[in-house]
Amino acid sequence: MEVRDLIIIGGGSAGMAAAIQAHEDGIEDILLIEREQQLGGILNQCIHNGFGLTEFKEELTGPEYAERFAKQVTDLNIDVRLGATVLKITRNLEVTCSSKEDGFVVLKANAIVFATGCYERNAGAIQLPGYRPYGIITAGLAQKFLNIEGYLVGKRVVILGSGDIGLIMARRFTLEGAKVLAVVELMPYSNGLNRNIAQCLNDFEIPLYLSHTVSKVEGEGRVEKVTISAVDQKFQFIPGSEIVFECDTLLLSIGLVPNVNLLTDINCLIGPTKGAIVNEQMETMIPGIFTCGNCLHVHDLVDFVSLEGRAAGHGAALYLKRGQIASKHLFKVLAGSDITYVIPSRIDFGVDEDVTLKFRVLRPLKDCYVILKNKEKILKKVYRPVLTPSEMEILKVGKELISTLNSDLILEIEKKGTN
Repeated sequence: MEVRDLIIIGGGSAGMAAAIQAHEDGIEDILLIEREQQLGGILNQCIHNGFGLTEFKEELTGPEYAERFAKQVTDLNIDVRLGATVLKITRNLEVTCSSKEDGFVVLKANAIVFATGCYERNAGAIQLPGYRPYGIITAGLAQKFLNIEGYLVGKRVVILGSGDIGLIMARRFTLEGAKVLAVVELMPYSNGLNRNIAQCLNDFEIPLYLSHTVSKVEGEGRVEKVTISAVDQKFQFIPGSEIVFECDTLLLSIGLVPNVNLLTDINCLIGPTKGAIVNEQMETMIPGIFTCGNCLHVHDLVDFVSLEGRAAGHGAALYLKRGQIASKHLFKVLAGSDITYVIPSRIDFGVDEDVTLKFRVLRPLKDCYVILKNKEKILKKVYRPVLTPSEMEILKVGKELISTLNSDLILEIEKKGTN
């Protein structure tokens, strides 16, 4: 059985960043496995700009961003296996993969970084009412068809969900000559970045219907009509609010889910993000298996994915040099009021580096404080004028502060003027 120091599963921005960082930290025996025929993952179909402002200090398209990372991987002579699908991993770090070139092989790793990205929720996930004719398609798949294959999937389009991919595709369809009739969002606020609302909808006068959802799909063979309805606070249809659109396509931008099937198969503990529970080194609760990127939690900016990939690569390098990093006495970081999740949700008592907490809020908030507490003691209090669910937030905590703790932490939001 072939043994490798570090095997990285997934060659998108997270996986490539992890490989580069681990190499910079002194790990030379690295194998990066990617199921597609080129590195880059989802970036290769994201031909719009807006990437790289944090990582490269300039605005790039998705393929340009991916190419820069891929070049670093090549320049460092990191071993890459393309067109290889990982079928199974085990708790003792065996990796089974299949490829046309090498066939069916089992590899042994001394450490693994899991960076497999995410997948789109589909019509079945939300029990979409009505028929299932051709023309109901997820936004990411439509993006791949258009940007990679050059195929426009529809000419009169309704988009359900206001996630960033859906917003970007609203603009993309319009630029290709299609008519986007509406973007429909179940929540009373958009789930996309504000800049995408402005640049992809407002600039093209595409209407956004908040607190609405699809109540009926009609069509024989192909979508012919989509009916939307307003919803109340319990997300029930409001009678008499129906709006009917004659269209040929219903695009679904209804959320992304971390791709963690290989982890759940080995009973890895999963958190509220639907990704694995990790410590401050991005290590799962299975020693030697690290995870990062959209398979841990869905990001709004690829630059943050790359930063997290670097953190996982650094954690894996420390593990390989020192042995198991985490003590058996991890304490928890709990999500308090108005917080959806916190990563990492476990921290070792004996940290020797600063810790970066990443979190999202449950609802749009203004004029409030982010508070980190240890029991009733406030450890850190930071003012934020605006917080939205669509944007990941970061709170940095010094190692000196963490090293003094001996019990769980709580991260919560407090409205200014509450106390």
